[in-house]
Amino acid sequence: MPSRRHFLKALAGASAGAFLPGHSAIGLAQQPGQGAKHAPVMVAGRRVKTVDVHCHVNVPGVADFLKGTPLESRAVAAAPSGRQPGQSDFRIDVPLGPERLQKMDEMGIDVQAVSINSFWYSADRDLASRLIDFQNEKLAAMLKAANPQRFVAFASVALQFPELAAKQLEEGIKRWGFRGAAIGGSVPGEELSSPKFDPFWAKAEEMQALVFMHPQDSAVATGVRNRVQGNGVLGNVIGNPLETTIFLSHMIMEGTLDRFPNLKICAAHGGGYLPSYADRTDHGCVTFPEQCNKTLKKKPTEYLRQIYVDSLVFSPEALRHLVAVVGADHIGLGTDYPFPWTSTPVDHLMATPGLSDADRTAILGGTMSKLLRIAA
Repeated sequence: MPSRRHFLKALAGASAGAFLPGHSAIGLAQQPGQGAKHAPVMVAGRRVKTVDVHCHVNVPGVADFLKGTPLESRAVAAAPSGRQPGQSDFRIDVPLGPERLQKMDEMGIDVQAVSINSFWYSADRDLASRLIDFQNEKLAAMLKAANPQRFVAFASVALQFPELAAKQLEEGIKRWGFRGAAIGGSVPGEELSSPKFDPFWAKAEEMQALVFMHPQDSAVATGVRNRVQGNGVLGNVIGNPLETTIFLSHMIMEGTLDRFPNLKICAAHGGGYLPSYADRTDHGCVTFPEQCNKTLKKKPTEYLRQIYVDSLVFSPEALRHLVAVVGADHIGLGTDYPFPWTSTPVDHLMATPGLSDADRTAILGGTMSKLLRIAA
C-alpha cells in the first residue's frame, strides 16, 4: 500500500486523466451520460461482473397491508408512493424493471442485491410474522418476473423475535431463493450483540448467509435526535454512519464475533466511522482495561478483517484507507440506489490509485459474487 504522499501524487495524475504507464491494464471507463450505457468494465483485459450490494426496493401493497395497524404511519416511507416526505424530489419506488435496468447500465452495474429497509421492529409477533411473509413472498415474485441475471435479494426478518427471524432467514433462502437477510442496526432498546439474538446469528452462520446491516431511524436509534436538527440533513449524514459504528463496535466488544467467527456481516456506508478511527478502540482497552471485555480473542481492530463493508465512501483516499483497514477482499460496491448518492461507483473505484488488479476485481464484484452465490 503506497504512502499518503505517493497516493496523493498518483491521485493528481489520475485526476488529470492518466494512470502511470504500466500501473495496470485497466482503462478508466467513460463517464456515463444521461441515458448512456456504461462501457464494459474491464480489469487487466478481462470483463468483470459488477455487483451492487447496497440498493433498495419497495414491494407494492405494503401501505394497504398495514392500514389500521400500529405500523401504519411507519409504512409511509416503505409505500411505493413515488416520493419520500422531507427528502429531495426523487423516486424511491423504482421497480425491478426497464427503468432500473437502464440506470444500472448507465452506472456499469451488472447485478443488484436489493433489500428493504427495516421499519417493523416495534411490531408484535403476529403482525411482524404476517408482514414479513407478505414482503418476502412479494419480493420473490418481483425477482421471478424481473431479469434473473440482474437481480438477487435479501430476506426481511423480524429481528425483535430472534428465533422467528432465524426461521424467516432459512425460509427466505430455501423457499424464496434469497441470498441472505437485511437487518437494521438495533432493536428498540436492545443491542444486537446481546446473547438474546444468538439464535439468529447462529442460523446465519450455519447457512453461510450474508447479513446486510443498514441503519434505520438513526437519529432515534443513536439517541442524537436533538443534536441533528437544522440544516445539512445531519440525521442522515451523521446519524446513519454513527448507527453502523455503534452496531459494529458492540458486535466486536461484546464478543459476538468470537462466538460466531464464521458469521458474514456486510455493513453499509463503508462500515460507518469505525474504520476511520478504529485504533482508538484498541487504545481504549489499553488505557481503561477494566472496561473492556477480557474474553476477546483478538485486539478490537483485528475484527475489522472479519466483517465486510460497502464502498460508499466519497473520495479515492477514503476508499484507499478502507482497503488498508478491512482489506479489498472484504469490500463490495455500494450505491444506495435509488437514493442519488453516486452515479459513478465503478469509475470512482477505477480512479482510485494504489489498488491492484486483484483489489479492483474483488471490490467490483468478485467477493460479493461468492458471498451471494452469483454465477461468474
